[in-house]
Amino acid sequence: MSIKCFKDLVDSVQKREKKTRVAVVAAQDEHTLDSVVQATKDQLIVPILIGDESKIKAIFESMGQRAEDYDIVNEQEIDDCLQVAIGLVKDGKADAMMKGKLETGQFMKSVVKDPDMKKGGLISLMGFYETDKYHKLFAVSDMGMNTYPDLEGKKKILLNAVNVFHAIGIENPKVAVMAAVEKVNPKMPETVDAGQLKQMNQTGEIRGCIVEGPISFDLATSKEAADVKGYESPVAGDADLLLVPDIVSGNILVKCLTGIAGASTAGIIIGARVPLIVTSRSAEASDKYNSIALTAFVGQNY
Repeated sequence: MSIKCFKDLVDSVQKREKKTRVAVVAAQDEHTLDSVVQATKDQLIVPILIGDESKIKAIFESMGQRAEDYDIVNEQEIDDCLQVAIGLVKDGKADAMMKGKLETGQFMKSVVKDPDMKKGGLISLMGFYETDKYHKLFAVSDMGMNTYPDLEGKKKILLNAVNVFHAIGIENPKVAVMAAVEKVNPKMPETVDAGQLKQMNQTGEIRGCIVEGPISFDLATSKEAADVKGYESPVAGDADLLLVPDIVSGNILVKCLTGIAGASTAGIIIGARVPLIVTSRSAEASDKYNSIALTAFVGQNY
């Protein structure tokens, strides 16, 4: 399967007979319902709306939508909404969870503190990006959950991301472990970790991907730059995943991508029992829609 853009994701999900069931927590939020309605109309998901039924219906009325077309679970309290959603996941009745009108911290805390909601590894944030400056969709991780991961943390973040690539049909994703230089330098700890991750891949400890590192951004994303510098690697100029060393570099990178470079984006939190959609209320409508499409694609193969 070739996934070059978000439209490819949407088209693929629409062709599936079975749809991903998304439990929307505290669904009484206009921004959330707007994206959910569009995704439902486009046959991407089957939403389960958990929240204040009267408020949800009022929002639907203002949007010109029929509330009776949706599965609504009436719960007034946020904690009760969260427990209903988690219960649906545990019972196999929901394939993903989405944050509505509640704080991200409260949403994540309810997932993290429940041992049955963990897959056994680390929970991490992964963003996909589409820009006319690059020839395909690519991902960055982790730029929002884990602040300064050690080597073992980076390994788990990498494996989380590789699982997502496998779920969307990319069998052997190319992973660029990011640094400022291409050689291991003991004075630059991120290069040491990058070299060790590459070695783990070469010895079979990390499977299902091709790992290169340390490698700089230009060489990871530009074959021409790699040719000029005489850098030979199957990852050079064709990276699927940019594994950043810490939250600071990741945050700067993705904000440059979406800000100055104008990249479209989708975000997904992985490592829990099901994928999680946690988009900001200030996010572009297209970003929320893309995040739902991505989760719909991943949810059934997660």
